[in-house]
Amino acid sequence: MNSNSIDKKKMNGWLALSPLVVFLCVYLVSSIAVRDFYAIPISAAFLIASVYAVLICRAKTLEQRISIFSEGAGNKNVMLMIWIFVLAGAFASTAKEIGAIDATVNLALRILPGKLLYAGLFLAACFISMSIGTSVGTIVALVPVAAGIAQELALEGATGTFAGTPFITAIIVGGAFFGDNLSFISDTTIAATRTQGCSMADKFKANIRIVGPAALIVAILYVILGSAVSVTPDAAAIEWSLLVPYVLVIILALSGVNVAAVLTIGLAVNALIGFAMGSLGWASFLSAIGGGISGMGDLIIVTALAGGMLELIRANGGLDFIVSGLTRNINGKRGAELSIAALVSLANLCTANNTIAIITTGGIAKDITDRFGLDPRKSASIMDTFSCLIQGLIPYGAQLLMAAGLAGVSSISIIGYLYYPFVMGALAFLAIIFRFPRKYS
Repeated sequence: MNSNSIDKKKMNGWLALSPLVVFLCVYLVSSIAVRDFYAIPISAAFLIASVYAVLICRAKTLEQRISIFSEGAGNKNVMLMIWIFVLAGAFASTAKEIGAIDATVNLALRILPGKLLYAGLFLAACFISMSIGTSVGTIVALVPVAAGIAQELALEGATGTFAGTPFITAIIVGGAFFGDNLSFISDTTIAATRTQGCSMADKFKANIRIVGPAALIVAILYVILGSAVSVTPDAAAIEWSLLVPYVLVIILALSGVNVAAVLTIGLAVNALIGFAMGSLGWASFLSAIGGGISGMGDLIIVTALAGGMLELIRANGGLDFIVSGLTRNINGKRGAELSIAALVSLANLCTANNTIAIITTGGIAKDITDRFGLDPRKSASIMDTFSCLIQGLIPYGAQLLMAAGLAGVSSISIIGYLYYPFVMGALAFLAIIFRFPRKYS
């Protein structure tokens, strides 16, 4: 059978999307059955869904199916994320080994008043992500500190829903998406504005009127939740030299240096400080690197499996099926904007990458914008906002996987505390329903 005859055989759209359903059912149903979301490895659920995705491709040979899966797993974006996972694990582990995390936690506890600790962490994440334009870079820099603060709270007797590691990790992740959605150097912002043909400044004006109130609401919520924490951990003496790795990482990220390069430089600085202070030897340095990489092993496997499975969904027409279904019966500007929101959201579910989702659907969204006379600034804002919303709520997205790996918790356990994406999504939906904002300048 030649490739042309194979390509002409289209799979039913719902069947093409079914691997996602299989993954969710295996993971959620199994977790509910054993009453423990930590008991079911997400990699196992993805393996079953990936095998299923390969098996349902009846119009292709087994070799072709495996080839498509491997292309997705080895996609350059997937491999770049795996490299970042490896470097992040090594950096975090060596930073912990020399005491940099403890020193940074002690500084945060000394600077931020106890009752404003949660709000302070959220605003810090918002500021850094806005400055560096990447949610992943913000998560790499701040989640280890947040996890350390959660441990300090636990040691001081603070317990309950709003003092655990998943909750405090979610504070950072939520703030990280604020900048990912708004920053002028964010890849999602660049992709959204380029595909819709508007300037980043104009898109920012439209976007900030929606997500600005969301950030304010969530910051106030964190002030309220923080006031309920009766324990304020005592900060130990600060070893100032140990702050250098994290300060350097933030400065380099703010300067626009590539995340992989930032982590490599940070790893080298950890080694120099550790050797100079005697807290690291060559063998212990290599051991810390190995331990950090091993700790990211599950995330690396999940990333590769997700990339392969999602590529099979795309190749089998799942994404095209979504697009054609959403654009078939559009009525009016409100319906057109809702279709753009749904289009990029579903594409993000199938690609687990908000930038790729925007690029994939940008041309179709532009056609809808032109056909129904929408404002390109609003269309770009909708694409960016809803892609970030979905990216922040899928347990197999790079941001949640990274945060979960660095904090040592399940990505599922973080989702329930991601207040900012939920509030942002709700306000973005209301902005479409009530046609807001009507003016941008």
